[in-house]
Amino acid sequence: MLPRSFHSGLLTHLILLATALVVSAQHYRIKDVFIGQDFFNSWTWETLQDPTHGRVNYVDQATAISKNLSYVVDNQFVMRADSSSVVSINSRGRDSIRIKSNEAYGAALMVLDLAHMPEGCATWPAWWTLSAEGPWPVGGEIDIIEGVNLNSNNAATLHTSSACSMADPRNHKGTATSIDCDVAANSNQGCGTKFSRDDSYGSKFNRGNGGWYVVQRDAAAGIKVWFWPRDDSSLPQSVRYGSPNIDIGPEWGMPEASFTFENCDYGAHFDAHQVLFDLTFCGDWAGSTFLSSGCGVVSCDEYVDKNPDKFQNAYWAINSMRVYTPEDHGNGRPHMRPFDLVHDIFN
Repeated sequence: MLPRSFHSGLLTHLILLATALVVSAQHYRIKDVFIGQDFFNSWTWETLQDPTHGRVNYVDQATAISKNLSYVVDNQFVMRADSSSVVSINSRGRDSIRIKSNEAYGAALMVLDLAHMPEGCATWPAWWTLSAEGPWPVGGEIDIIEGVNLNSNNAATLHTSSACSMADPRNHKGTATSIDCDVAANSNQGCGTKFSRDDSYGSKFNRGNGGWYVVQRDAAAGIKVWFWPRDDSSLPQSVRYGSPNIDIGPEWGMPEASFTFENCDYGAHFDAHQVLFDLTFCGDWAGSTFLSSGCGVVSCDEYVDKNPDKFQNAYWAINSMRVYTPEDHGNGRPHMRPFDLVHDIFN
């Protein structure tokens, strides 16, 4: 018979192990689901002048519907650039769409099931979040999906007010391209991470019928972004099937991008965010890299104006977007039930 001290030591060890396992798992419950027509009913269609100086004309919902730039097919929500008209030099640019969620979210897990993203020369699509209060950059910006021209690796980036930077290296698959998140540094490059997979963005992503992007925002865990292609067998089943409850555990693997806050006050730089999808052309990033990207010898703006057929694949096709919040209603700390786990072990 084993001595009493052994049982006591084993029990202590199991309690510590169980606590660590429970803390490492993070529990989320569904809050909002956006499928098909929901994007028409629960999002704002913005028509502002593009703040990134793109060659784009953002249209309102009625115009998008009348011009067949946005529609729903089999519950899949589509929004696209105009691909039939030559653009007048006196206009703002090519017709496109920019939408913003009416709801704002703090601690959350967002799951995007995306079938197709805009691709091609001169394009600059993004799925991102932005402080509902602002003014920008106060409250922060999180770019989850973003790229330009013929990129094939996605980039995730934070943009903040002053005194926010990232440690490097960090525990993620991607590669840090910059660590200073302050918009006043490095011409607003932000602190970015280039994804490891070359099917995480653009034409190769689309040829694989898309996949899933998941972003986590949590004061303790930081900001993390995962990506799984459509046919990836390692995709958590709770993500694939849109479960009402999701636990982030070891089976999720390492995220493509992880932003941790040892050198940045999370609460001072990030508040509740609205969610945006947009598609602009040229502008500060796609325009400045257009000629070096293999897209041709004419200017980016001229390319956009005179080649409508080049934008037939410049569209979003969204199967669903789900927003989960922590089970504890938002403080970012998971339930801790180590004694329940130890009870299960002994029984």
